[in-house]
Amino acid sequence: MRLLKVSSEKLLLIAGIVWSVAGLNIAFIGLTAYLVETGWLVWALVGATLAVFVLFHVFVFTKMVGKHAERIRGFDEDRTYVFKFFDRKGYLMMAIMMAVGIGLRASGLVPDWFIAFFYTGLGLALVVAGVSFLLRYFRSDKTPCPALPGTYSKDRRGGTSGGRGRR
Repeated sequence: MRLLKVSSEKLLLIAGIVWSVAGLNIAFIGLTAYLVETGWLVWALVGATLAVFVLFHVFVFTKMVGKHAERIRGFDEDRTYVFKFFDRKGYLMMAIMMAVGIGLRASGLVPDWFIAFFYTGLGLALVVAGVSFLLRYFRSDKTPCPALPGTYSKDRRGGTSGGRGRR
């Protein structure tokens, strides 16, 4: 079982990679669905994609990244299981989202234009969340969003960190 343990801080790196890869896969599905659309509908879908991205990024993933990063940084043990980058609720939510997404696509209940804008927006929001985890790993700060890389915040020791390297 020792092989399944990593340093607690590495969980931020693992979370960043997992979220980024998942987001890229979902965005790719959405972008592939864009290929069958033409004309003015494409521009409407781009607007809807941006709306989905903003909604998921601002109201779901930014908060979730912060919660999981704080939980991970709060681990007392030096080494912990590699799968602890999510808690039980996180894994349950991920399983439900995957099941619903696969079910919707397989059932044919939703048209390609819906897959195009929804999956692309959701996937890009997941990628940004993954990058946020990676920034927290590499910069050792609490930057909530890659679009705000200069954000300064209090670190665990009570000082400020502006991303000047690893602890």
